[in-house]
Amino acid sequence: LETKTLQGVKSENSLISTGTFLVDNSSIDFQKFPDKEILRISGPLSADFTIKIRYAGAADSSVQFIFYQPIIHRWRETDFFPCSASCGGGYQLTSAECFDLRSNRVVADQYCHYYPENIKPKPKLQECNLDPCPASDGYKQIMPYDLYHPLPRWESTPWTACSSSCGGGIQSRSVSCVEEDIQGHISPVEEWKCMYTPKMPVVQPCNIFDCPKWLAQEWSPCTVTCGQGLRYRVVLCIDHRGMHTGGCSPKTKPHIKEECIVPTPCYKPKEKLPVEAKLPWYKQAQELEEGAVVSEEPSFIPEAWSTCSVTCGVGSQVRLVKCQVLLSFSQSVADLPIDECEGPKPVSQRACYSGPCSGEATEYTPEETELLYGSFQEFDELYDWEYEGFTECSESCGGG
Repeated sequence: LETKTLQGVKSENSLISTGTFLVDNSSIDFQKFPDKEILRISGPLSADFTIKIRYAGAADSSVQFIFYQPIIHRWRETDFFPCSASCGGGYQLTSAECFDLRSNRVVADQYCHYYPENIKPKPKLQECNLDPCPASDGYKQIMPYDLYHPLPRWESTPWTACSSSCGGGIQSRSVSCVEEDIQGHISPVEEWKCMYTPKMPVVQPCNIFDCPKWLAQEWSPCTVTCGQGLRYRVVLCIDHRGMHTGGCSPKTKPHIKEECIVPTPCYKPKEKLPVEAKLPWYKQAQELEEGAVVSEEPSFIPEAWSTCSVTCGVGSQVRLVKCQVLLSFSQSVADLPIDECEGPKPVSQRACYSGPCSGEATEYTPEETELLYGSFQEFDELYDWEYEGFTECSESCGGG
């Protein structure tokens, strides 16, 4: 290790063992390991240092130098600015300026941002000129704002709408430094006047919850017990709270039905009973309207009929028909859009008769007669089967 001072004095030192040494008023920390050696010298240096390495063999060696450039730009706190009022109480602030240590002059702030260690001092604030103002009207006219008024403050505009309705977005606002005078008028001022308090954020994340996603439930059993049929499933748009909602893309919606094959051959067993043994009310019983039950397939669920719209004569009844589905994972019922249910929708309005009105004849207009008897006749015919017997056999022999 060779050194040369500013006076031209040269010296040479050999570092063999680990330790801390003082060479030309500079502290040297030397550490020796089996595979490497580390030499640290704390600055500033009082002499020029030349480091030489003696190779003991032909093994590959490398030398790495790490050094810090001197900081030539530093923040410097300014004096207090003039008081905001000459009497009656005001305020004054300090600021910070970037100072070039070599030229002893103020430079642009960007030069001081190059050094992470260079921390900009925060502005200081103090009250000033607290003496009451003179009672002279002329003085007040010359200095109309020489009365105590609030300190400058940050003010912000409302947040903008979020850039995304879900999945995380950004919203922004404007933040400015304002000052209020004794008359209550607010005007923008330089930002340094508000730097005694932290500036409010101008952007923030918003709607960081997950977007609604399609949730497909389990497939229903196949619609047939043999051969090829169809099976269905409920597909719902679920939000981040687990609630049924909208907003999912129709393009990504999973299909709600598909073909299915039951590996059982289809065959028609012979009738064990003659045709005439089937009871005539069998089909009628199958077509009687039963109370609909919510299932795991979307289905129309009619509510109870309302009371008749009149207390006598011919009126009407209405009921609400919903498209509903049973959510198996939560054992709850969810309302679906009407177009999610397949098949004919049950009627939501019908005629009703509340008996003849007191003191009136029981004669009806042609329209009322058609509405009353035509409607009831339609319901009667829907459930009334008539047995007319068998026709003659289509063949005289050989089976017909």
